[in-house]
Amino acid sequence: MDVTIPWLGLLAAMVVAFVANSLWFGPKTLFPVWWRALGKSGEPEVAAGSSMAATFGLTLVGLFVQALALVWVLQAALALYAEADATAVFGASVGLAVGAGFAAAASLGHRLFSGQGLQVWAIEVGADILGLTLMGLVLSFWL
Repeated sequence: MDVTIPWLGLLAAMVVAFVANSLWFGPKTLFPVWWRALGKSGEPEVAAGSSMAATFGLTLVGLFVQALALVWVLQAALALYAEADATAVFGASVGLAVGAGFAAAASLGHRLFSGQGLQVWAIEVGADILGLTLMGLVLSFWL
């Protein structure tokens, strides 16, 4: 099994997921709904002690980790299913499965026990699922 990391593909996947998440949480899309679902009103504010540079920087670190892990999952899936090809549908399907099976399922309890509810969870994991699905699609071109 080839475990070479396609660095250009990984970077492209990160950019695509970042743009998709930016659109998902845009001021004219789901951000206002999410903000109200959190029980907040008025203009959004940066949490005390944090900065937007740190927020975006750590978001990019998280996307890097997700893309790297997805490369390994895609390579393992291709090795496991010898008859499978790294098509866009295969990549997107694996990304969707990782997003729904891990990101969404893992965070459900956190949102429910924190009292934030299903609406906050659905909006947040919707972005994760979309991002990972698109990452899988993009990475499939480099595998």
